Amino acid sequence: MNALTLPDIAAQASRQALPLDWVGMCGIALPILIDGQRLTATADAGVSLDDGTARGIHMSRLYLALEMLDQQPLTPALLRNVLLRFLDSHEGLSKNAYLRIYTDVLLKRPALVSPLAGWKGYPVSIEARLENQMFHVELKIDVTYSSTCPCSAALARQLIQQQFLDDFANIPLQHEDVLTWLGSANGILATPHSQRSSAQLSIQLDEQQPDLPLTELIDNAEAALGTAVQTAVKRADEQAFALANGQNLMFCEDAARRLHLALKRSDAVKAFHLKVIHAESLHAHDAVAESRWTRDPA
Repeated sequence: MNALTLPDIAAQASRQALPLDWVGMCGIALPILIDGQRLTATADAGVSLDDGTARGIHMSRLYLALEMLDQQPLTPALLRNVLLRFLDSHEGLSKNAYLRIYTDVLLKRPALVSPLAGWKGYPVSIEARLENQMFHVELKIDVTYSSTCPCSAALARQLIQQQFLDDFANIPLQHEDVLTWLGSANGILATPHSQRSSAQLSIQLDEQQPDLPLTELIDNAEAALGTAVQTAVKRADEQAFALANGQNLMFCEDAARRLHLALKRSDAVKAFHLKVIHAESLHAHDAVAESRWTRDPA
């Protein structure tokens, strides 16, 4: 008896002839290689279904093409090759291909003063698109930092000044007395409010960019802000962090401007959209600022 041929339902004609913008799979688990690290990731993979008469695509072909990501370091060239394989395996069905990868990039960060160090995770997504034969790569990076309110700091200083006047009214000032007062509760009668804040960076890479400059972009963002959250700390590190906050007072507008200028200086960046969110400790709502930029064509 002849073996029965397995049915290919996806190859059958659609009952309703209609193209679709995106068809594929979301949340595919896979390992990737970035900066020498093997990271756990999930991927969304899909293609357009331009042949409206076709019932569907061949999802297993997309899944098998993702095996390329397990074998080589992740680069724009590798992402483009994966997308080309998506299209080659759907010749006649699809013109556009899409791949989005989600992971946490792990960077070892030194303490500010002590010899300690610890790992910090940065949520990252890498989106690659091959649309109308044009290739694009976009990075999305979340950077967490501390922000101290300049207005609150000024108000706190004023209260401390007033307390100093009250405590030393008609009293001859002695160096030791002032030093003792500064170390007392009255010397820090009021403190400015600060909060954990986040910068959401969406960056379109230049077409000629040979790699994914994730570490470089994160380093530049943290340097521009000056108050990146810490990992392992001793008291000396905590004191240095307090100093960094005091020297980097910023509204959300200040943070957005600092990041805008830092990203604009990178040759790897073609365009970006950034959003900073200060999760207010004074208010029940957040303070938010956004900025966009696109490099002028040469």
